[in-house]
Amino acid sequence: MSNAAGNEKIATVRLGNDGPQIGVQGFGAMGISEFYGDTDEAAARDTLEATVEAGVTLIDTADVYGFGANEEFLAPFVAAHRDEITLATKFGLERRVDDPHYRGFNNSRAYIRKAVEASLRRLDVDVIDLYYMHRRDPQVPLVETVAAMAELVAEGKVKYLGLSEVTGAELREAYAVHPIAALQSEWSVFSRDVERSAVGAAADLGVTFVPYSPLGRGLLTGAFADASKELASDDHRRTHPRFSDENAKANAALLSPLHKIAAVHGATTAQIALAWVQQRAQVHGLSVVPIPGTRKRSRLFENTGATRITLGADELAVLEPLAEQVSGDRYANMDFTAVNREG
Repeated sequence: MSNAAGNEKIATVRLGNDGPQIGVQGFGAMGISEFYGDTDEAAARDTLEATVEAGVTLIDTADVYGFGANEEFLAPFVAAHRDEITLATKFGLERRVDDPHYRGFNNSRAYIRKAVEASLRRLDVDVIDLYYMHRRDPQVPLVETVAAMAELVAEGKVKYLGLSEVTGAELREAYAVHPIAALQSEWSVFSRDVERSAVGAAADLGVTFVPYSPLGRGLLTGAFADASKELASDDHRRTHPRFSDENAKANAALLSPLHKIAAVHGATTAQIALAWVQQRAQVHGLSVVPIPGTRKRSRLFENTGATRITLGADELAVLEPLAEQVSGDRYANMDFTAVNREG
């Protein structure tokens, strides 16, 4: 019998140095509203309810997901389970309705104050548990942004602060202004640039690392033989280099070791990929809470089953070189990532 089976509640870990206990796996809600094709809203709401059953308590959204629609969609669920979940949202990215591909930065104090009020209204809450700077605005000193975020804590609008896609040096700079509870950046078997500096800084400071896209936006699930041909025409992943043309086929071919390890554990490749991310906690000495997203209850329990898989040293060694073999960047525009600012 697979040690990934069962729907029992997952273990917990503390958020940052003094935050609440949260499930060791969180839930990324972004895909409910856009980017990955049409959503069955009833199924998505059922999946949200399953998070509570599974002990998944960190619920992650952002003001730009669906131009605010994702926060509004979550509001009824949040109201029904306010004391059971830790609610995270973000500010700092700007989009335009008339140009779906446009992305801009804004970390100014005035923007932050406007953004937090809008998120509080859409989520229908009095306080946001974890408030992230979604992306770094190079035109605004980081210390000024964190100081503005700290004001929200002092005013009781936010409980804990988080950053996304920052370097280790930037995390240390921010922490000197106000404690940071969580750092959210992409981290998976296929994406390991955060290990250059961010992971070590987070471990030193007691910051919880929250890996987004721990399944490589679906590449690590084994669902695609050639994603460039299999994705829907409106699927945002078509704009990502790793899903295009020859890159897509080359990356699918890299999954052979995951398939073999999954067979040994009676698990799926997705579970092996998530277990790998989870075990970074022991490897690097910090708390790690990945936030895979799904719109299906069955996948939610499949994902949480990964928290009960332990990979052996030989299995970890087999997976070690995969990231260096991946074809294509994480994004078409890497200006939005921390690796672009690494010294």
